[in-house]
Amino acid sequence: MTQEPDERLRQQPLLRYWLAIRPGFLAASIVPALVGAIAAWSQQQVLNGGLLALTLLAVILVHAGMNVLNDYYDEQNGTDRRNTQRLFPFTGGSRFIQNGVLSAGETLVFGACLSAAAMLVGVGLAWHSGMELLWIGAVGLLIGWGYSAPPLRLNSRGLGEPMIALSFGILTPLGAWFVQTGSLAWYPLLSSLPLSLLLMNILLINQFPDCEADAASGKHHWVVRFGVETAAKIYLSTVLLATLLLVSWVMLDVLPPMALLSALPLGISLRAGLQLMEHAHAPHKLEPAIKMTIGSAVLHGMLLSLALGLSGFG
Repeated sequence: MTQEPDERLRQQPLLRYWLAIRPGFLAASIVPALVGAIAAWSQQQVLNGGLLALTLLAVILVHAGMNVLNDYYDEQNGTDRRNTQRLFPFTGGSRFIQNGVLSAGETLVFGACLSAAAMLVGVGLAWHSGMELLWIGAVGLLIGWGYSAPPLRLNSRGLGEPMIALSFGILTPLGAWFVQTGSLAWYPLLSSLPLSLLLMNILLINQFPDCEADAASGKHHWVVRFGVETAAKIYLSTVLLATLLLVSWVMLDVLPPMALLSALPLGISLRAGLQLMEHAHAPHKLEPAIKMTIGSAVLHGMLLSLALGLSGFG
């Protein structure tokens, strides 16, 4: 198991703040942005590399700010301090506040600065591509802040899972598409829908080890609300639905035939789902399934981007 951060990181400010954003998880926002931008290329739009780089910067800043603010608010509601069954670094937060690497106040300020930087980049992109982008960005930031923060506390109300699917899997590709095309369309939404379900499953499976602490803190997400057995079935059903949607989009010519390659990682998610069904009551055994869940979503998005990119040469 990876060692948790400790106070020694206070002597390395750059590394401390870099690790505070949980960089290992940023692929969950980078890949959907790539899907949206390359989907525009596949539809005979010109792919602007500079705009893509700024788009990736914006989504990374939003995601990083969301991670840091989530740490702050989970300290305020006591969740992370109660969590003794965490599987670090996947669940239980970054442990920066609990282990004395950053104070709660420093964490709040850092998260706010990241979010402000994201807004500045977003305004610049909107100035170039269209003001509609501000609405997409505003909803994404609202979800990121309101995921743990009162009064919304989306995850505590059983809304965290669908809101993460919406924010990462739908709004991010749509925003990346809009930056490249200056227009809204259904195509990036449909293309990224299977990916959005796989990203939602990352959140869902990560909630199993944290379930007891979350319940004690009033975070009534799906695992708490429905119980571990039902939540495991939801995970597995989501994988099957993502597979069905992907195959259907290819059969309906929404996606190119080569997009079927992106179905291969769904087999990894299926295996993770079966492990989750087996170990739903033993969350300490779920680390392999969590890793497979993350890897499957990222690999699916990368292969889908590749398929869309190659189809753009046709």
